[in-house]
Amino acid sequence: MKSLWLDRESRFTSDAIPDEKHFDTIVVGAGLTGMVAALLLSRSGQRVVVLEARTLGAVTTGNTTGKLSLLQGGALSALRSQYSLKVVQAYVEANKTGQAWLTQYMEQQGIPFQRRTAVTFATTDDGGQRLRKEAAVSRDAGLDVHFSRDAGLPFQVVEALELEGQVQIHPMDVLENLAGDIRDHGGLIVEDVQVQNVSGERPLEVATRKGTFTADTVVLATGIPILDRGLYFAKLEPNRSYAAALRVPGGSTIPSGMYLSIDAPTRSQRTYPTPDGELLLVGGYGHAGGRAMSSKKHVDDLLGWAHQHYPGAEVTHTWSAQDYQATNLMPFFGKLPRGHGRIFFATGYNKWGMSNGVAAALSVTSDILGGQSDWATIIHHRVTSPKGAAEAIRHNADIARRMIEDKAKVRKNPEITEETRPPEGTGVVGLYKGEPAAVSTVEGKVCMVSASCAHLGGLLGWNDAEKSWDCPLHGSRFTPEGKYLEGPATHHLQKSVGKNAGGRKQD
Repeated sequence: MKSLWLDRESRFTSDAIPDEKHFDTIVVGAGLTGMVAALLLSRSGQRVVVLEARTLGAVTTGNTTGKLSLLQGGALSALRSQYSLKVVQAYVEANKTGQAWLTQYMEQQGIPFQRRTAVTFATTDDGGQRLRKEAAVSRDAGLDVHFSRDAGLPFQVVEALELEGQVQIHPMDVLENLAGDIRDHGGLIVEDVQVQNVSGERPLEVATRKGTFTADTVVLATGIPILDRGLYFAKLEPNRSYAAALRVPGGSTIPSGMYLSIDAPTRSQRTYPTPDGELLLVGGYGHAGGRAMSSKKHVDDLLGWAHQHYPGAEVTHTWSAQDYQATNLMPFFGKLPRGHGRIFFATGYNKWGMSNGVAAALSVTSDILGGQSDWATIIHHRVTSPKGAAEAIRHNADIARRMIEDKAKVRKNPEITEETRPPEGTGVVGLYKGEPAAVSTVEGKVCMVSASCAHLGGLLGWNDAEKSWDCPLHGSRFTPEGKYLEGPATHHLQKSVGKNAGGRKQD
């Protein structure tokens, strides 16, 4: 599976691993948050390097649906159930700031984007009630939303909420332009360098698979923090969702808005202009990361919904993305605990990273350079509600229960042997010499690795859509060969299965 955005010949080429070992700031992660932060810091005169474990935009940014919108499904009413209106208004102001900065940047740089009306729609009476709550909170928070009973969709809608003047983008156009801009200001972007630990105080030592670097400050822009300080992995839930691009038969009209359902399962829709006409982009049908019985079924359900309403549409791309939702629903950004005030992070965008990610980058760089906005101050000083605290307890109790049940379950699975050969495209988990092992067959190649996640030892499950091993606890993912893909882990899986396979990372 490869996204529409990543399926092209990139203009970007990685910098070589620098001989220089000390930088003013090291940014970890070359997604939207990391790249905006790197640009802002390099513009200020800092010597900056971005270290990316995979490739530019390889994780969430390159797999988003590219909606830069202040109308975010039921997000605001959900926040209002836990926070004061003042805090919700600060969240909206943060997103407005992120949207305005990125839109202005694209206009200045000549990066194509489209203005669209964002539409949240309901297909049930219950969804209509939720939509009315969202409308009330949105208006209280300063958004000029209005209702429409004719959303222009090819199926019946009970009610629709609209916000005009929102934006849709090609995320890799943005990242590649940011990369050139960072380099113009003396910064570096180095791919295939996985950061494994940050330690020390003055200067900070950044350990990677390809050497150790030092920096005055470090920005963790990795989706979920790769350091366990602050236990943010226990405050976040990984969510995996799916997307597809389709070419609709000639003569068919595709609604031009950016659509999102408030009913479950989530269904998203937008267009993308190409020289050969507009493509239809659909998304949704998500689930907790690593916990689907079959990820492929979620993809099939998404495509089934698209084909039901756009008969004859031809699929050109399918892909998926992982995002993180805070148990208290509000993004985290700022100084990482036990980082001596010099390690910064951002996470928990809850699938709205185009605006939240830029806002987080603006706030973090303001902290580093000596300043702060009113909205950031309010968000930093929010108090978690009893409902948010209860959700965190529920989430971690569920994690603990899952670990116990998975350990019992794996002992009931068929034993793994040297002769284990799963059918093509599948993977199995069982005990090999008394330890959990994961065996898969992909394109005829059989691989055996430890089935214990390299983060905290959770039992991995097979992702039959992406052909990967996914952790159901905190969302770390690995290739069939055990190479790290994403999540809080900082090591690959053990290839030799036996005593002490898997295990905990350094922090």
